[in-house]
Amino acid sequence: MKKYYGSVNGLRMIACIGIVMMHIAENSEYQIQGFLYGTVIPSFTDFVFLFMTLSAFGMCCGYYDKMMKGKISLPDFYGRRFKKILPFFSVLVLMDVAMSLTPGSFCEGFADLTLMFGFLPDPRSISVIGVGWFLGLIFVFYICFPFFCVLIESKRRAWFVLGLSLIWHFICLYYFGANRANILYSACFFLAGGLVYLYREQIERWNQWAAAGLVLAAAVVYYGTGRNTAACLVLSASFLVYAVAVQGKLLNNRITKFFGGISMEIYLSHMVIFRLAEKLKLTSILGDGWGQYIFAVIIVLCGAAIFSLVLQRILKELAAKASAAGKKTRGM
Repeated sequence: MKKYYGSVNGLRMIACIGIVMMHIAENSEYQIQGFLYGTVIPSFTDFVFLFMTLSAFGMCCGYYDKMMKGKISLPDFYGRRFKKILPFFSVLVLMDVAMSLTPGSFCEGFADLTLMFGFLPDPRSISVIGVGWFLGLIFVFYICFPFFCVLIESKRRAWFVLGLSLIWHFICLYYFGANRANILYSACFFLAGGLVYLYREQIERWNQWAAAGLVLAAAVVYYGTGRNTAACLVLSASFLVYAVAVQGKLLNNRITKFFGGISMEIYLSHMVIFRLAEKLKLTSILGDGWGQYIFAVIIVLCGAAIFSLVLQRILKELAAKASAAGKKTRGM
């Protein structure tokens, strides 16, 4: 029986809110000084790496055993991935293309709608739903997932492959000029999630204070070393270790479950909501200080959450009607 790790939803919520906070700060000109706004909030861009680690862990929880035992249909596996991602994402893409109507936007929209744009040399060059580069990377991971399962078949092999992935990361960075949207550049973060999955039973026995201490120590090293790759990798893994070890109310409650459940949708739609709020002057109505920044974050988060829920509801009803119509046609 699969075990449910509810605290992972708390990490998804934290990562999602952190990225929203970072993007609002990056795309605004608020006159705010200090370590929190100048250093901590910009560092929230690295929460995408935590998302990668969580994605690998979640996929392993759901499919690793079935994949290794040959108890899963690959057409069904990939079909579920398309059905989960494409409907919501396609609406955002079509909205963006409709507002641009240029040859470039049509090309980029096509790339987005196939979900294969993660194979491009630089997916981050796509401006249609620009934050969607992460979705392209995740879909590449889904495509590679059967091979990923083989790579972590044993703990020894998983550690060895993690070492190779770190070498790949630095070669991508310093020789090929690749970035975080490249699967080889980011593979070490996915493998970290796989390793935590392999050690999950031992981690569950950890003392909560030891797990919290690990996160704190990793955070100190992360900021102390200038957010380098190794520190970011350790911090992302430490967050996940804490979530596996500690299933308390702090990360596992109704609020975290709600936001964690729609974290990807909020991530994909929050810049659309931000631009709308910007046009309505809601991002500057209170000035350019902390009050305005906090107000903008709340407005964007609430707007993205409402937009995500409404669009999900509409898509679900359309899917249900299409399914009913299909059954009626087959029955004639």
